[in-house]
Amino acid sequence: MKASEMREQSVDELKGRLDELGEESFNLRFQNTLGQLSSPIRMRDVRRDIARVRTLLKEHEQGLRTLPGGDATAKDE
Repeated sequence: MKASEMREQSVDELKGRLDELGEESFNLRFQNTLGQLSSPIRMRDVRRDIARVRTLLKEHEQGLRTLPGGDATAKDE
């Protein structure tokens, strides 16, 4: 998923996506350990998607970018 598509998602959706990507990363690493991984490129893509989501959430938290469904002043609480 591209960063521009992720910017259209709300904060809650991005946090949910981060959880999904973390779970997928775990499963891919497990498959890799067992030698059952069919596409090692997918591991790289998942790591990059995780980084994209974390970057967008951090930008929102610091007030550099506003995301739909998120309150920019909520970071102060």
